[in-house]
Amino acid sequence: MWEIAARARSCDKGDGERIGDHEGTLIMPKMSEREKLADLVAKRDKIADEIETAQKRVRERYAAIVVAMPVEEIGEREFREALGLVLKLGGAAAVGALKAAPPKS
Repeated sequence: MWEIAARARSCDKGDGERIGDHEGTLIMPKMSEREKLADLVAKRDKIADEIETAQKRVRERYAAIVVAMPVEEIGEREFREALGLVLKLGGAAAVGALKAAPPKS
């Protein structure tokens, strides 16, 4: 029994994946560096796709907000510049600065 417990403990050190029961414990070989790299690249690609999807959803939601506003009252150039400055300043700072501005006449 001590031998089985010692074998089980040695398998849990991260050397490989332990499979099987107490008597017939098998150790899966470690992944090669090439296999690890391929696995990491696949994970990175999946995460990149998820990020792109999330960005698209946020941008679509914000675009719907813009569609509901009378943006045609200002020129495209001014709209782009104003939006760029808002993004540059950051949300809270931009809102504070715009609230402090005098109303249009």
